[in-house]
Amino acid sequence: MHITQLNRECLLHLFSFLDKNSRKSLAKTCHKLLEVFQDPLLWSLLNFHSPVELKKDNFCLGPALKYLSICWYSERVKVCNIEDWMKNSFQKDFCNRHENTVSDFLLEVCNRCPNLLSLTLSGCGHVTDDCILLLLQKCPNLKTLKLENCVRITDQTLEAVTRYGGSLQTLHVDFCRNITQTGLEKLREKCPSVMLRAERSANMIPDNKPEKKLMPEKASRKLVQL
Repeated sequence: MHITQLNRECLLHLFSFLDKNSRKSLAKTCHKLLEVFQDPLLWSLLNFHSPVELKKDNFCLGPALKYLSICWYSERVKVCNIEDWMKNSFQKDFCNRHENTVSDFLLEVCNRCPNLLSLTLSGCGHVTDDCILLLLQKCPNLKTLKLENCVRITDQTLEAVTRYGGSLQTLHVDFCRNITQTGLEKLREKCPSVMLRAERSANMIPDNKPEKKLMPEKASRKLVQL
């Protein structure tokens, strides 16, 4: 019996055991298998391990997507997590090559995957509050949001959760150094039912030049002296 003689349900089940590259390779063999590859039901779960993978054509985005994970654990992710004012020209050039990759991908998710239930972002140093805000608005069923080492995430994301995260049950903001203790306390007060975790976030150094923080203090001292 040839594989193409199997019904659609069986083919979808077989495809589910393959990784993205294997699915794409099998889809190239005939039109029927290409249709199975393009079936939204096959793509309820997507895991990516680097921004480069987001630009490939070995997956499909659609309303069936429920669980999405983008986790970058490479040594190169450390460059993106360096404060912008401390990056040298080489590091800035490296970041510019993929600065909008994850954000652009999440914009596609917002437009095409309204039934998303869980999102995990780790090492995505260029994702901003605006991106998460839009996702909360476009994916109202989101129950789990895990952000780890996303250095541009601030208290604005916490505020967006209080306004648009009505379905959210779990929120992690681990190693997000621009999250503050005040923001966490406000979120706990407004959303007591959300399981909140913020490991090594509020006690980390914010992403600002030291001079920017010292100048107001010096100005206040001068006013006191006057």
